[in-house]
Amino acid sequence: MPRYFANLLSLLLLIVPLASADERPVVRMATTTSTENSGLFQVIQPVFEEDLGIRVHVIAVGTGKALELGRRGDVDVVLVHATPAEEAFVEAGYGVARHEIMYNDFVMVGPPDDTAGVRGLQDASLALGRVAAVKAMFVSRGDDSGTHKKELALWKDAGIQPQGNWYREVGQGMGKTLQIAGETQGYTLVDRGTWLAYQARSPLELLVSGAAGLKNPYGIIAVNAKRFPDTNHQAAGRLIEWFQSDRAHELIAGYRVNGEQLFYPVGD
Repeated sequence: MPRYFANLLSLLLLIVPLASADERPVVRMATTTSTENSGLFQVIQPVFEEDLGIRVHVIAVGTGKALELGRRGDVDVVLVHATPAEEAFVEAGYGVARHEIMYNDFVMVGPPDDTAGVRGLQDASLALGRVAAVKAMFVSRGDDSGTHKKELALWKDAGIQPQGNWYREVGQGMGKTLQIAGETQGYTLVDRGTWLAYQARSPLELLVSGAAGLKNPYGIIAVNAKRFPDTNHQAAGRLIEWFQSDRAHELIAGYRVNGEQLFYPVGD
């Protein structure tokens, strides 16, 4: 056999095993940056992949972008945290049933000197009103994420249209937004899970927590296979069932940072 063909054959023998090394079904999941930033998925993903015999390609983006991927049929399942937008997604026929699987809450963080005087308030809209009144720096994700949607709803409740040099929309994920807020000594809204994961490296402090209306539920939705026949609907359904299982609940409830629980599991 000529050397050229011998080398080619050797190369093919190396490539073929690599290509077939992992033949598990792939599920494409669009999820929020908070599930990644908090470290939760680093813990639970290896478990659900092993339990279900699947590989999950996780795309961590803001809720708005995650739902847009679902509307295009580019993913098989979405796991996000903006209930009205999720319900609209299902109502429009892009998804099949929303299943609430866990929750945490939103908190407001800001500079230690708290120039707006919001520390300890139990009303998030009142806190935002004080920030606006003194034109203290507020850093908004500005990315149509679940956190951004909640922030806009709170401004609306406060009767305020935020604008001006004191209000900065950065179009970034939560981790980067916290970094910018820290650098500018600004205030921002953040989900508790991400805050607990980032607080040790941030100069900001927790100022408003436990306020009414700051619950942050997470829902998981299979993309509608009737609309997008190429989706892996069967494996996505099994993944949703896993998130509703006792095993998932134990892992979610057991995940802690510095001894604090980040997420609380729920069933349908």
